[in-house]
Amino acid sequence: MRSALEQLFLPAECLLCHALLFERDTTRVVCPVCRHRWRPVRPPWCERCGQPEPHFGPCRLCAEWPAALTLVRSAVWLSDWAREAVHALKYGGLPRIADDLATAIAGVSLAIDEASVLVPIPLAPKRLRQRGYNQSDVLAASLGRLWHLPVSRDLLTRTRETATQTALTPETRLANVAGAFTPGHGPGVNSPVTSLVLVDDVFTTGATLAEAARALEQAGARTIYGVTFGRAVIPDFT
Repeated sequence: MRSALEQLFLPAECLLCHALLFERDTTRVVCPVCRHRWRPVRPPWCERCGQPEPHFGPCRLCAEWPAALTLVRSAVWLSDWAREAVHALKYGGLPRIADDLATAIAGVSLAIDEASVLVPIPLAPKRLRQRGYNQSDVLAASLGRLWHLPVSRDLLTRTRETATQTALTPETRLANVAGAFTPGHGPGVNSPVTSLVLVDDVFTTGATLAEAARALEQAGARTIYGVTFGRAVIPDFT
C-alpha cells in the first residue's frame, strides 16, 4: 500500500528516458527498456582482456599486463545509453544507479568462488572529497550483494593524484597511472583468498586495472580478475 501511494503521488521515472517506472521497478533508476539498450560485450575476443577480435598476431592491449591479471571482462559497450548511466554514477551524485550497473556486470563469467574478494579501484583523497563517494566502491558493494562476496577496501591504496584518463591516449594513460597504487594494510592477498576481483566503472585501455593488479601482485596475489560495467571502443585495437 505504501509503495503504491508513493508511486501515485511521487512517481519514479527512468533517469535515461524519463518514462515512469512500474511498481516492480521503483527501486531502480533505469527502466527495463533502457537497460535492454545496453549492448553486451560478446565474443569473439581476446581470452585474457576481452578486447574484440580480429587480432593480427598476439593481442597488443594486454601484452604488458602483470602475469597475475588473468582475465578482464566488461558487461556492455560504452554507447550513449551506457555512457549516460556511468556519468550519473561518476559525476551526477547518483550512487544508487550502481545497483543497475552491477546487475549488468553480474552476468559476466569469471572463475570465482566463495573465497574470492572484490577490490574496488580506489580514488585519491582529493577526488573522493570532491565527489563524496568512490563510484568503484559503491559498484563493488552492489556487485558483492549479488555475488555474495566480500568487498575489501584495504588491500589497495592510491598513492597520488592522477589526471583524468578520459582525454589521454593509450600511451599517456600508462604513464599517467604508473606507480599510482600500492598494497594497503588490510588482510593478506593470499590464502584463504583464492582470487581478487578488481572492480571499476569503465575499461578503455586497461591501464588502471593493470597498474592496480601490479601492486597487488607485488604483495603476493597470484590470481587477479577485473570487471567493469562499460567498455570503450578503441579504434587502434579493433
